[in-house]
Amino acid sequence: MCPDRAHTILIVEDDRTLNRLICDQLGDLGHHAVGVGCRADALEQLGHLAPDLALLDMRLPDCDGLTFLPELREYCPVIVLTAYGSIDQAVEAVKRGASEYLLKPITAEGLQMALSKVFETAALRRDLAFWQAEAQRRNRPELVGDSPGMKELRRMVELLSASDAPVLIQGESGTGKGVAAAAIHAQGPRGNGRIVAVECHAEMLESELFGKVRDGRLIEGLIAAAGPGTLVLNDIDQLSGAVQGRLLRLIEQQSYRPHGSTAEIHSSARIIATSAADMEAAALAGSFRPQLYYQFSGFTLHLPPLRQRIEDLPALVEFLLADRSFQRGVAKELTPDAMEAMRSYDWPGNIRELANAVDRGVMMSAGETRITAAHLGLAPRTAGDASGRSVSLRFADTPTLEALRDAYIQLLLDRFEGNRQRTAAALGISERNLYRLLKSGGEDSS
Repeated sequence: MCPDRAHTILIVEDDRTLNRLICDQLGDLGHHAVGVGCRADALEQLGHLAPDLALLDMRLPDCDGLTFLPELREYCPVIVLTAYGSIDQAVEAVKRGASEYLLKPITAEGLQMALSKVFETAALRRDLAFWQAEAQRRNRPELVGDSPGMKELRRMVELLSASDAPVLIQGESGTGKGVAAAAIHAQGPRGNGRIVAVECHAEMLESELFGKVRDGRLIEGLIAAAGPGTLVLNDIDQLSGAVQGRLLRLIEQQSYRPHGSTAEIHSSARIIATSAADMEAAALAGSFRPQLYYQFSGFTLHLPPLRQRIEDLPALVEFLLADRSFQRGVAKELTPDAMEAMRSYDWPGNIRELANAVDRGVMMSAGETRITAAHLGLAPRTAGDASGRSVSLRFADTPTLEALRDAYIQLLLDRFEGNRQRTAAALGISERNLYRLLKSGGEDSS
């Protein structure tokens, strides 16, 4: 019976008759066998032989098998050979890393069974290592595209990753601020540590961030959870004034006090903030602490919207499709009309919207390998404003600024079929700020 492929196997056995017998049995199974009788000869063979497996006797003339096992195991998997009376020693060898053991006298059936078990296990481990590496590669944050803006962004990420300074990442909703933050973390010395993301508009944020003392017991917050890693504060413009003050103190003194505690806790976490709002304007207007803004302003990244780097579309689509092919096991590609539909769209939701469009295309194309424009369901641009959309605001009299604002928000809501996320992205504000504007304008918040 021939194996799936021939393997090179080293036999380390001082009994010449048994050594020759095993070599013959392995040859009959279709393998290439090399026999030696001691450790010294085995090491000489290993100098130029790359065996797939070694069979090792527990008693050799120049060493003990258990002593040689770890050294031999560095080269390949090992099956130990032992007499019935030494089975305890063989079990100990397995505990120390041997893949299997065989009892003497060795039969062809027993040998074949042991080989099959070891090679199948080795194949499974190789497959597992491959898929783990593939999954890790695809989960690694990647800033895709070769447009001038993306080249500059990658350069800045590389520079900032070596620093501990606070960083502010600004850009419209969906431009990949979280990916940029993760890239800074991953490329720097903190890359093996934790990265903890916090939504700054969350309820009870202060306790969630700084922790609290309850019934005399400290409940740690997310700052402590980040440890020496990275703390990412998403939508930092949403922080309350009180939390802004505490965050400023954390950055300046690298320490904080949990709610209800008088003890100072040191923190070495790096802080990265993201925002879709104009933080400089917010600081000048007084809605955000200028002192806190200045802590971030020295290292600010601006992510370009997708409509300003349309040349990156093919690379982004290829990246997204490869990821979805990996997840679904189905290779997909875009037809020319689908790519043209993407180029003709202004992407108010940026990369997030692009990813959703690719997901839709993959789903709607079902078993087909090609994704068409019809599968994507994108509306083409029409003549009008700079983004390609027509704008029309009509009033019977002279409107107030608030009326203009409310009318424009309603126009965008109508355009995006009530989608608040896309409307906020087009306005360059957060969804929470949009909600506040709608509420002040009298729209039903339900």
